[in-house]
Amino acid sequence: MANTELVIVPTPGMGHLLSIVEFAKLIVQTNPNISIVVLIYHVTLIEPKKIESYIESQSRELDSNQIEFITLPPPSNPPDPTDPAFYGNVIQLQHPLVKKAVQDRQSKPAAFILDLMNASMIDVANELDIPSYIYFTSGANFLDAMLHFQRIADEQGIGSVTGLMDDPESVSDLPGFMNPVPAKVLPWLLVEKDSVWPPLFFDIARKYREAKGIFVNSFTELESFTIQAFQNQDNVPPIYPVGPLLSLESHGDSKSSNDEDDIINWLDGQPKSSVVFLCFGSMGSFDAEQVKEIADGLDRSGHRFLWSLRKPVEIGTFGLAPSENMIFEDALPEGFIDRTAHRGKIIPWAPQTAVLAHQAIGGFVSHCGWNSILESIWFGVPLGAWPMYSEQQLNAFTLVKELGLAVEIKLDYRWNFKKANCLVKAEEVETGVRKLMNMDDDMRGKVREMSELSRKVLQTDDGSSRVWLTRFIAEITEQ
Repeated sequence: MANTELVIVPTPGMGHLLSIVEFAKLIVQTNPNISIVVLIYHVTLIEPKKIESYIESQSRELDSNQIEFITLPPPSNPPDPTDPAFYGNVIQLQHPLVKKAVQDRQSKPAAFILDLMNASMIDVANELDIPSYIYFTSGANFLDAMLHFQRIADEQGIGSVTGLMDDPESVSDLPGFMNPVPAKVLPWLLVEKDSVWPPLFFDIARKYREAKGIFVNSFTELESFTIQAFQNQDNVPPIYPVGPLLSLESHGDSKSSNDEDDIINWLDGQPKSSVVFLCFGSMGSFDAEQVKEIADGLDRSGHRFLWSLRKPVEIGTFGLAPSENMIFEDALPEGFIDRTAHRGKIIPWAPQTAVLAHQAIGGFVSHCGWNSILESIWFGVPLGAWPMYSEQQLNAFTLVKELGLAVEIKLDYRWNFKKANCLVKAEEVETGVRKLMNMDDDMRGKVREMSELSRKVLQTDDGSSRVWLTRFIAEITEQ
């Protein structure tokens, strides 16, 4: 019978939820005397059907004595989705709901594990006299930037940080980076002027410093310089690199399963390592002008391709994902589908992990979301970096310039940034795809080596991530 209980509070959103639930599974697999309750926000705006379906499937598959899912009731006064501070308001309204859910437990939990956006929930944990840990869904590189710029903002004023975007040629010396970081790849979440995001993220970063520890979904061998740099910084909690934590199962419906079969059957007919896969995440889509440039670039490259091309939502509706069922065919150049039918396939929804696992895939053009990066490394697929939003530009810079594990498509592209979309020309797409698919042996060797390490760090007793996880479990079970 489990005798140590943990409370996990994810951020609503599939990317965050999948990752932190995989962490929960790993904890209970490592020590069966631990149980975990996962508290789910009642939010109807952010992928509600996907979240509901996923929770139902996990509840059926997992032992409820070890991992239990509880959906919190809706707040009495839901926040206005059009309010710029909506996201922060959502989290604040969960505080009393989380507190009551924990107080209703039969015994006092040993610790809170809070998703990276839920750092303010540390206040609830403190009221209940329960230690808190942060689960950081992104890489150590973004954590380093958050803590660095929060400190600079506190010491020199927030304008010293948000003003960095005024000079796109400026660079920042971040403690966890070997190279100066150009302003053009800094996360707009931290440096955008006149926005609610930098103050929100700096508030979050300040709360991180109050945590007992920070779990990072990365591993020492991947981000060794950054992880080592944390040890030399003041007022930073212990960092636990416990990744890569990946959900490698398909979470689609029956229609998605049929689509997956069709895609895999097509890949089965392609030569080994011959196909470039283009997929830009759950939020990724382009306008018609950019789609034409990508198509022309693929046409000129001559390479086989599998392209997830989804019809976008209207400009200004950030937060809503593009259609999973509609291909943006209207934007394609005339005759493109017929010209490339012998070597290309265009799809709406993509079963990303199943595709990356297929031997026909030789390269992955990605938006550089952290989960996608870890999946690409796990399967040993070389990556072409085309970041779009959030912290993805910094992720891309890390992969290309710091680690030498990817090639550049366009490092400083910013999707719909202040409605001023930069255009990546067909020549750049062609060059990037050719460079990716003709990657030299040294770089491919580095990708293969990192792929092998990504599996060993959790699958062997002396693997670095396994050691960090074991250390945490000893802390909470010996209290």
